[in-house]
Amino acid sequence: MTKDTETDSPKRKRRGTSVMAWVLMAMVVGGLGGYGVTNYGSAKMSIGTVGDREIDANRYFRALRAEMNAMGQQLGTQIDLPAAQGLGIDARVRQSLVTTAALDNEAARIGLSMGDARVAQDIAGMDAFKGASGSFDAETYKFTLKQNNLTQAEFETGIREDLSRALLTGAVSGGFLAPATATDTLHAFIAERRALSILSLTEYALKTPLAAPDDAALKAYYDANIAAFTAPEAKRITYAALLPEDLAATMPVDEGELRALYDSRKDEYLKPERRLVERLVFASEDEAKAAKARLDAGESFDALVEERGLKLMDIDLGDVSKAELGAAGDGVFALTAPGVAGPLPSDLGPALYRMNAVLAAQETTFEQAKADLTTEYQMDAARRAIADKVEAIDDALAGGATLEDLAKEQGMTLATIDFSAKSDEKIAGYPAFREAASKVQEGDFAEGVQLDDGGLVALRLDEIVPATPIPFEETREAVTEGWRKDALHKALLARAEEIKTEVAAGANIGAYGIIDQAPEIARDGFVEGVPNTLLPAAFKLKKGEVGVVETPDYVGLVQVDDVMPAAADDADAKALKTAIAAQIEQGMAQDAFQLFSAGLAAQAGITINQAAIDAVHAQMR
Repeated sequence: MTKDTETDSPKRKRRGTSVMAWVLMAMVVGGLGGYGVTNYGSAKMSIGTVGDREIDANRYFRALRAEMNAMGQQLGTQIDLPAAQGLGIDARVRQSLVTTAALDNEAARIGLSMGDARVAQDIAGMDAFKGASGSFDAETYKFTLKQNNLTQAEFETGIREDLSRALLTGAVSGGFLAPATATDTLHAFIAERRALSILSLTEYALKTPLAAPDDAALKAYYDANIAAFTAPEAKRITYAALLPEDLAATMPVDEGELRALYDSRKDEYLKPERRLVERLVFASEDEAKAAKARLDAGESFDALVEERGLKLMDIDLGDVSKAELGAAGDGVFALTAPGVAGPLPSDLGPALYRMNAVLAAQETTFEQAKADLTTEYQMDAARRAIADKVEAIDDALAGGATLEDLAKEQGMTLATIDFSAKSDEKIAGYPAFREAASKVQEGDFAEGVQLDDGGLVALRLDEIVPATPIPFEETREAVTEGWRKDALHKALLARAEEIKTEVAAGANIGAYGIIDQAPEIARDGFVEGVPNTLLPAAFKLKKGEVGVVETPDYVGLVQVDDVMPAAADDADAKALKTAIAAQIEQGMAQDAFQLFSAGLAAQAGITINQAAIDAVHAQMR
């Protein structure tokens, strides 16, 4: 039955946040030792070179694993190598290492390096190497490196190179200033506001209603849009089904069991008289009495609630029975019409109770509930009966029985369906059937599939039915609907152009229908009920101009009533300009870094050892 851990950022780096440190931290946190981090023999193996710099295979392994772990955390699932390759993670990691090697090669060429004191300072500041006292611990340092297959010399060299790269990249990507012209131009664009009048057109906007189409028009539309009226390729499937609702009517009913079922649900069928009640609790009996006196003098209950800083939803008890109100039950239920009772006790203190409505007791007799109880009883019995047949049906199928045999011997219903993603037949509404039908191949043996309502179905694939046009008469209703939608869209578009011309000549757009006003809206604003293409179109218009906006499901007009330029000197404008300038400077720095690093790599020369890359990948599978 059935994030890139070894990519140098163009930003200046802070102390203690070197790339190698982040790689190490990723390994410590993620427990990379448990993933089989090993060295590839006693001799170093590289996956490539940039100039005189080799890209160590172990470093590639660790960087790729860290990146896969980071992506897995983002997605909430573990990422294996094939998935990582599909996402391009391996290529990004290699490119990052090529960039790092190019920078290291250039730093070495120009003699740029960091002294031992600075390297030691960085290492001593890393949390991963701190002992119980909270300060650097040499034994913890050695142990952590060993656990991650790193020697002290290897790690310290990496820190030294990372700090040198930080100096190099800081010199390249630091000091950029956003041009004032660019900042001002972008600010003016982003902060501009407009006042708009929007007219959405419907069929009521037409001067004359659409005429009904004749057969010639419908057939012409059918022929021009035949793809929309073509049944997709389908699997012709024969199935034998046993469904509870088909079997239920044949299930015998025990009157005594029906009465027992009714008795077990008396709370559902016998509901006592109830009241819609709100409860306002006070700190003391005197406060509650004073509030009741104010109500008796003519003040409103709502005013008392508002005075307490509450909303009606905060005090609403809903519909409650006398028993549910406890000691306040008698007092509240003594009210036969809406009013306020109290002060009365509550579990929170003295309270006033406002009764808003009386809900009469409801009693559903056994005879009144019998039909529903019978249906439920028989459906449950049918599910049990089907469950009792599952083994026999499985055995019959395993013994070579056909679906036709099952229909005769097990009382299953035999039917055929041309199944596709668009199938809307009742059986295709079962997720389990859809899954089985999607997977079945020609020649597969039929097997039982359990359905979520307790039913059972077995199926086989008879043939693949090619995509075929649906005969015109069979799809006339859909053709008529499609023709009408198309004709209405064309008519509304023509009407929109007429209105645009008349408004441009001086007519008031409000004379053509109900107008939606947007008195002050930005480019990234939102207007309910209109397509997201409307605002971009409106911001291309000048003051007083009107434009037509259309999508397959919308036709309308938008008029610019006013253009409100961006404020230049207020606090919001200054803050926005600062943010814009920061983004421009960051972009300039990133572009400079990318061009610089790419130029270094190209000048130094790149070689790639695909065999070494494959060996690393083999270790990760």
